[in-house]
Formats: sequence, structure tokens, C-alpha cells
Amino acid sequence: MKKHLFLLSLAAVIGLSGCGKNTTGEKNEDVSNEPQQEDMEMDMNHSGSGEVPATLKVAENPTYPVGSEAIIETDHMPGMKGAVATIVGAYDTTAYAITYTPVTGGEKVTNHKWVIQEEMKDAGDRTLEPGAEVTVEADHMKGMEGAEAVIDLAEDTTVYMIDYTPTSGGEAVTNHKWVTESELSAK
Repeated sequence: MKKHLFLLSLAAVIGLSGCGKNTTGEKNEDVSNEPQQEDMEMDMNHSGSGEVPATLKVAENPTYPVGSEAIIETDHMPGMKGAVATIVGAYDTTAYAITYTPVTGGEKVTNHKWVIQEEMKDAGDRTLEPGAEVTVEADHMKGMEGAEAVIDLAEDTTVYMIDYTPTSGGEAVTNHKWVTESELSAK
């Protein structure tokens, strides 16, 4: 009887120990269905190579010329809103907000801003309407390239590639793709 109680007590202690807070510095498994902000940030390519699609049209007279500075008015990522952006590139295109499931697995990403016309497989010159299904050729986030996506929103605009230092601190971000003209304001 004592042996039975001892084993039962030991099993309870072991079972309950898995519910405690992890203090060893190891990452706990996420058991929720919601992607964690930290994981999303790690999966996003904050900095880029600066390469753009060959068919992307350079803006002739952008509101924010290359080399100028502007204030970022959007929060695609923590530390972005309010940061000073240096304009690295300005291009006239159609920008899309999309919903897709990463090809690497994981949760569906909704309303991702922005992927541009030239980053959609076989999009050609026609503006894609909300609800259209496309294959993404951009690699802004892990699992994005090759994903099947649905267009949520289309906006004909000037898009900007920018450099900035997050207001939350951390390393400078270079060649970030993309912010739209409406997401910037004069410095």
C-alpha cells in the first residue's frame, strides 16, 4: 500500500512539474493556436539585400526621394512606428495585403502588408482584385516564398524600401521592404 501511494505521489509531482514556469532559459513549447509575437518577429526578414525585381519601375518623382528622411507612421513590426526612415528606393507599383499559410507549416498569416505586383507569380500588369488567388515569390517572412495567397487589399501607390533604427532599440534595419507612401510622413 505504501509503495502504491509513493508511486502515485511521484507521478503527481512529475506531472505537475510540467505546468510550472520555465526558469532554465529554455523556450517553452507554445500550445496555443496563436502565433507568438516573438516568433513572428524572428520569422520576418527585417533587413534585406536591397535586390528588387528586374521589372519594378523606379518612381520618377516620389514624395520621398532616395536619400531623404521621413517618419514611419505604421507598425508592421514593433519599434517601427515613429522611427526615422531613410529612403533607399522608391518604386511605382501595386501593393497588396495578403493572407497565406507558410509553406513551412504553421498558422495562417492574415493581412500581411506588403507584397508588390512584381512579387506575384504570373501577375503580369493587371491589378489583382481582392479574393484573387496567387503564388507569392517574395521571401519577406519564413515560408512566404511559394505560398498560395489570397489578395485582401490592392493599392496603386509608390512603395519605399527603407533603412531605420527601431524606436524600441536594437540593431538598425536595412533595405526593409515595403512601406507605402501613406505610411510615411514628412520629417
